[in-house]
Amino acid sequence: MGARTPKSGARAKAGGAKRRDLYQEVTDRIIAQLEAGTVPWVQPWDGKKVGPTVGLPRNASTAKSYSGMNILLLWGTAFERGFPSLDFLTFKQALALGGAVRKGERGSTVVYADRFTPESEKEKARESGEAAREVAFLKRYTLFHVSQCEGLPENLLTGGAPLPERQTIPRAEAVIAGTGADFRIGGERAYYAPGPDFIQVPPQPAFREQINYY
Repeated sequence: MGARTPKSGARAKAGGAKRRDLYQEVTDRIIAQLEAGTVPWVQPWDGKKVGPTVGLPRNASTAKSYSGMNILLLWGTAFERGFPSLDFLTFKQALALGGAVRKGERGSTVVYADRFTPESEKEKARESGEAAREVAFLKRYTLFHVSQCEGLPENLLTGGAPLPERQTIPRAEAVIAGTGADFRIGGERAYYAPGPDFIQVPPQPAFREQINYY
């Protein structure tokens, strides 16, 4: 019995370290998304019109919304990668729905947190009459956006909302044209790419106040 104790302790320490590493990984990822401005509450344009809807990410198979830190993780992933909705599922769920994840697609890591009561603790509780001790655990798993799959039912492959009419300002358009800049419209991000030397912005109707486009 004594020989098994160190191994058990080592396993507990390894599990604790793994859990801490996962917590740190998730924390670092959320902070990076905040610093990059990829989350929906810091952008002057509406994600509903150029990419994912600003709502709760949900499982496309069960229609249940994700919760906790997974909301932030999936929001950031959707905006960063330009997914047209907030519908995700697992590899096995895609297969169960008659589809499959396309070869080469990169999944998104989320976590599942819960508690359970080991059998040893249940036995101790029966002997002592005290409440059994629960053990917390954190498990990572991988989700794929429905647009990364093929063969899924058509109703799951939702796209973005149609854009409203554009409010052009001729004088501003003339200034843009006069610069001779390589000006590209599309996607859900606004940036200047110094290497290829071009400017990219979301479509003007996506901005809550279209003047912000200019």
